[in-house]
Amino acid sequence: MPIMTGQQYIERIDALKTYISLDGKVVTGKVSEHPAFKGIMHSQAKLFDLQHQEALLEKMTYESPTSKQRVGMSFLQVMTPEDLVKRRHAAREWALSSHGFMGRSPDYMNTTLMALASAADFLKEKPNCFPEHLLKFYEYARENDITMTHTFIEPQVNRKRYYYEDEEVTIAAKIIGKTSEGLVIKGARLLATQGGITDELLVLSTNGYDEGKGFGFSIPSNTKGLKFLCRQSFVGGPSTFDHPLSARFEEMDAIVVFDDVVVPWERVFYYENVDVANQFMNVSGFQAYGLHQVLSRQIAKTEFVLGVVQSIVDTINIGDYQHVQQKVVDVIVPLETMKALLIKSEVDAHRDMFGFIRPDLSTLQVAIQIFPKVYPTFTEIIQQLGASGLMSIPTEHAFAADEGDLEHYLQSFKDKGEERVKKFRLAWDLTMSSFGTRQTLYERFFFGDPVRLSSLLYQSYQREHLVQRVEDFLKND
Repeated sequence: MPIMTGQQYIERIDALKTYISLDGKVVTGKVSEHPAFKGIMHSQAKLFDLQHQEALLEKMTYESPTSKQRVGMSFLQVMTPEDLVKRRHAAREWALSSHGFMGRSPDYMNTTLMALASAADFLKEKPNCFPEHLLKFYEYARENDITMTHTFIEPQVNRKRYYYEDEEVTIAAKIIGKTSEGLVIKGARLLATQGGITDELLVLSTNGYDEGKGFGFSIPSNTKGLKFLCRQSFVGGPSTFDHPLSARFEEMDAIVVFDDVVVPWERVFYYENVDVANQFMNVSGFQAYGLHQVLSRQIAKTEFVLGVVQSIVDTINIGDYQHVQQKVVDVIVPLETMKALLIKSEVDAHRDMFGFIRPDLSTLQVAIQIFPKVYPTFTEIIQQLGASGLMSIPTEHAFAADEGDLEHYLQSFKDKGEERVKKFRLAWDLTMSSFGTRQTLYERFFFGDPVRLSSLLYQSYQREHLVQRVEDFLKND
């Protein structure tokens, strides 16, 4: 099967009948018609339809090396620097479609799987490792345009560095048995964004001190015993006037419960190997390729934020004030910085030990320091510029029933009342609704704890030669 259409995506997910629990109730019927999932699934379907547009076909797809059919560009393994550019252009098209609000758009997980598959040789001849299973699954996902979510995190029971559970109490997912069919997994993991509305769940553990919790595999979302327990939905309502962002892009997050789930051996990539669990994610190009895609999305999102900020400025005519100009510039500077770093990561790309081209990791690690810090500032800027206008936002129904008061008294320098309110409702949904505040938290921790990311950059950034330069300077007369 080549690239799928949006309708095929919806039909495939509906047919799975995945166990999804929301607000204490199991979702029945078509998940694509459920109020909590309808908006995001239809937005995601539009991404797949983009792949079929004639004008975008070469940008969004490439010819599979095995089937010779068109497959998604986000699966492309990087053999040349030009391949990185192709991947960036494709990622940007999808990011522009969602304006960067879909952190788990399919290309993120496709990139993750591609990165792991590109490092499959690392698993060769290691105990309890199956590189051929990983490569086979990568090819299956690529040739069938499979959608995935993942879960990397253990429940927050105890955040001590080395925490061992009571052997009689299982909380974090672990191996409790091995049969002729496969591994038996029991317990829970966090935090599957888009959990329940993808074909597959990719599970990767970096728990490198407990063999029972060190594993990598992928299973269909409707596997027996697999449950997705969702948080409260942040969809404010179906109206795109009232809730322009949450009605379209609310991705949902879920706790994943493994109730004696059997993972078939052919889907196991590694298990009970402490060294591999510790090293594989770092040895692979996951960080470099993943950040390359993430930065493309963050740039698109920052561009959208800048558009919202300038719309407020123009609508109420406050652009002549210098403090307002400074706030706009506070969005422009990180935007242009991230653009430059993304290009630099490609210019400084290098060939890795597996023969593939990776974008420069240090450059991308610098870039990922920026967005988690500035995104909360963006929300503050919008709140400060919008001020009371973010409170004076009647609903679509109110305008439909209005006899002219709202249209008259809520007009602005530039817009009539209804048009002004639409812009301010967008700003409110971006910064003050439950959807908007979740976006802020999500971006703070998207690629992990910011302090840990800083530590990784500190440890990996090459600066010995700079110290030597200082030493050499001091030695010279």
